[in-house]
Amino acid sequence: MKEFTVPMALVDFIPVAFFAVASVILMRDLYNKMSKGAFALFAAGSINVAFAGAMKALYKLLYAAGICDFTVLSDMMFPVQSVGFLLAGIALVAMLCHRQKKETAAAAVVAPAVFKGTFLFVGLMVAGFGMMNASLCVLSGKMKKPWLSVFFVYAFVSVLVMGYLSSKDFGTSSMNWIAQGINLMGQGAFLTGTILAHRFGLNELRLRGEETV
Repeated sequence: MKEFTVPMALVDFIPVAFFAVASVILMRDLYNKMSKGAFALFAAGSINVAFAGAMKALYKLLYAAGICDFTVLSDMMFPVQSVGFLLAGIALVAMLCHRQKKETAAAAVVAPAVFKGTFLFVGLMVAGFGMMNASLCVLSGKMKKPWLSVFFVYAFVSVLVMGYLSSKDFGTSSMNWIAQGINLMGQGAFLTGTILAHRFGLNELRLRGEETV
């Protein structure tokens, strides 16, 4: 018997919304700095992450409301979200490391085979979100606002903690509230850093090879 409540499920939608808003801001600010392939990867990855988080929150809401125990919504979170983080992370790293030309093709990415267990998915999630935040720290430095990195480092640390907590019993109410609090603060930091980067002119930042985009 899982100890989910309706308020808990509703709170779970908040960090999902934070990430979605931050991703939209980044897509608008970085559109002219990415090749079509890199932008497609970032957009697809961000959508996957937000979609997976929303489905997990929806599962909790349906369960808490006594409507149904639709476990597929819960089980799909790690596979979909981990691949999403990986795609978004690869896109930002590619933007920083390679000349971004219009004709650059999107990289072919194959989702890992689904198996019972979450270790691989947690690893992909941590790696992907790590690449995203590391790239944003680099961009903060290029904007001469290195202190913005604090928000992105905090967001990444929160995902590390979430990865550790994924091995615990999420059927208990206390563990869910702890995880939601950590996730809420982490995604709140990610959104705050993104908004501040936007206000400080991220969309106007010039990157190597940007003139060919």
